[in-house]
Amino acid sequence: MNKQTTGSKTSSLSDEGDAMLALATRLFPLHRSQTGVGLRRTLEILSEEIPIQVTELASGQTALDWEIPDEWEVRDAFIADARGERVVDYAKSNLHLVNGSQPVRAEMSWEALQSHIHVVDDQPDVIPYRTCFFRDDWGFCVTHRQHDRLRQGGPWTVQVDARYFKGSMSLGECVLPGESDQTVLFHCHTCHPSLANDNLSGIVVATYLAKHLQRMPRRYTYRLLFAPATIGVIGWLSLQTPKQIKQIRHGLVLTLLGDDAPLTYKASRDGGRPIDSIVRQVLGRRDGDFCNREFDPFGYDERQFNSPGFDLPIGRLSRSVHGEFPQYHTSGDNLELIKAGNLQDSLAAILEIVQAIEASRYPVNLKPHGEPRLGHYGIFKAFGQRDDRGDFQAAMMWVLNLADGRHSIENVIERCGLRPGLVREVTDTLAAHGLIDYHDYQVAWPRPEQISR
Repeated sequence: MNKQTTGSKTSSLSDEGDAMLALATRLFPLHRSQTGVGLRRTLEILSEEIPIQVTELASGQTALDWEIPDEWEVRDAFIADARGERVVDYAKSNLHLVNGSQPVRAEMSWEALQSHIHVVDDQPDVIPYRTCFFRDDWGFCVTHRQHDRLRQGGPWTVQVDARYFKGSMSLGECVLPGESDQTVLFHCHTCHPSLANDNLSGIVVATYLAKHLQRMPRRYTYRLLFAPATIGVIGWLSLQTPKQIKQIRHGLVLTLLGDDAPLTYKASRDGGRPIDSIVRQVLGRRDGDFCNREFDPFGYDERQFNSPGFDLPIGRLSRSVHGEFPQYHTSGDNLELIKAGNLQDSLAAILEIVQAIEASRYPVNLKPHGEPRLGHYGIFKAFGQRDDRGDFQAAMMWVLNLADGRHSIENVIERCGLRPGLVREVTDTLAAHGLIDYHDYQVAWPRPEQISR
């Protein structure tokens, strides 16, 4: 079911929501990028909260079809007039510099400069966020007022004091072992500078999720990945063995979790994995509306995890959707956009999802070749006989058919559309008669036997 609404959360702010907002406030000024000091400092701060293992991938290292980029460092960047007054100053907002800009020092007319200037056409007072990684380019992002001043003046002194060099890209991971090596993966991206909802909300919610997981009994092993978008996840995937990939049974990409929009779930590539049913049912039981979206190969790093060679059971949880709110990738995505109550509510929803994952079981039909002779067990009447338990009989057929070790009880409930309590009663009845057994973990979903490197 698709539900949609907007509006502020009415729940009171908890201490934990305030703590997440305080952590976001501390991280907000750092200039995060694909590589570099801001990214490392972010991981250092997170390591004060939870155990973080940092892996450095060397520049030039092969990662699937990519290479780890050279490290990027920026010291200063500005556009100044003839008197030396800075009209655009990186020191005032790191969003002013296009992320990944090549070094430049030149005196330029407006005609030469204008192709390197970016604005948001319909929002005159905000600074856009732009990148130019993997191409030889540079640029500045400005408000309309700054744009008009540049257009009417000149010549301009333009300087980008930056460099690329052979260094490394930093990945952070918090690994919390459980009773089994079967794994639940959470990922948030760490590469956006001074964007509160699109970057920091996912980071702080994931951090506090790890705090809760540390205190919980865990059937599953949990891995929380803090990595730059696209190349960071591709780099991480390139490090995993086929066995480690196969152990990933559930996962979520966490992003955009601090604003006032309703929770939104984007399904895995398959759309029928246990994680899909679990999240939709958890969100459907909570107070308030939620949005359900099918998979598409766009957005965040769910597209890497769901690429056909990996085909992992990973969806995405957010509130707003990227590109669909006016502050997206602008200076309007600031600390005023995210609320402590929304962060807390997002964390609470994820913890409910975790509890459902931990409680979920996977029925296996012990007589899977054809239908078992249910009348022999006294639990099914012949076709054509009057039976006031028709839903019970229907639920039995659904459970037996989907009891292959890959479908969770939540999958069966969602697929058949019958009452959850009835499906669970039927499953227990079939188990009592020796017709099904329960597995604690799902059988591996079919995927390509060889994971392409």
